[in-house]
Amino acid sequence: MPEWYPDLLASVAGRVAAGRSRAIAAVNSELLATYWAIGADLIYREAQEGWGTRVVLRLSADIRGQFLGTKGYSPRNLRYMKSFAAAWPESSILQGSLARLPWYHQIALLEKLGDPATRLWYAAAAIENGWSRDILVHQIDTRLHERSGKAITNFAATLPPADSDLAQQATKDPYVFDFLAMTDRRNERELETQLVTHVQKFLLELGQGFAFVGEQVRLEIGDDEFFADLLFYHLRLRCYVVVELKATAFNPGFVGQLGMYMAAVDDLLAHPDDKPTIGLLLCKTKNNVVAEYALRSSSMPIGVAEWKDAITDSLPEEFASSLPTIETIEAELAGEEISPDAHD
Repeated sequence: MPEWYPDLLASVAGRVAAGRSRAIAAVNSELLATYWAIGADLIYREAQEGWGTRVVLRLSADIRGQFLGTKGYSPRNLRYMKSFAAAWPESSILQGSLARLPWYHQIALLEKLGDPATRLWYAAAAIENGWSRDILVHQIDTRLHERSGKAITNFAATLPPADSDLAQQATKDPYVFDFLAMTDRRNERELETQLVTHVQKFLLELGQGFAFVGEQVRLEIGDDEFFADLLFYHLRLRCYVVVELKATAFNPGFVGQLGMYMAAVDDLLAHPDDKPTIGLLLCKTKNNVVAEYALRSSSMPIGVAEWKDAITDSLPEEFASSLPTIETIEAELAGEEISPDAHD
């Protein structure tokens, strides 16, 4: 092959991949538009004629009889279409980012959330981060929108404005480690071991952009050795992130310890082009006022947040309904019969 062939292959492969991506997006957008229109028809007819559920059953059977082999028009899915149209009364909503989410994601938003603004927040986050439906449901169940960007920090005073905003949005409070299987929740070493064991889930909770570097990272300062609990690199911020874990309440002394580790990382590990290291102190509990005062005395960019191993308090009403399983939804879309107690 001539020398230029690899470039040609790469160019053609890129165009094929981009074309497929656009085609899938176009098909999904058209599918959602169709489902919305059907749902709007059902809402209109119900308001005009006052018909009951038998009409949906008959319509489902007739559609599948007229278009043999067509999936997605079970009675349950027709009801979802009606809910979809009711949730977004204006069809123009489908011209935005919402149209990029697959139908399974749309069902999750409908079942789990009642507020349109919150639905749009999760829709945008799912698109930005490439969440699967299961991850989207997990983020809703752990109330990500209430926790995102909420850590107490001194970023505004210690980082340039653009970096400060991005770093703040990369935080949460509290962090939810519901994948932990600890025997002693007061043992910091066991907490660290569990987080490393489940590092993929830990990275999901930390958020997009974090890359795991190591645990108990050795830092030689003078003739002494120190060990940072967990070290990450943030790809968008272009800096190291030192995470210190505490199984106790926040203590102002933790800030000085973490600041020393951060300074050592800047000197010993960071590349000259890297931005200043950021610190994240995760404590079992904290007094917000004490944390704010402690951070004022530090010139190092540090965030303080709590960690929990579960969301234990009662969920808001919009989170109370349970989702059907993937198997139930797939069976419904395929037109199979579902037992009455599978999901009402």
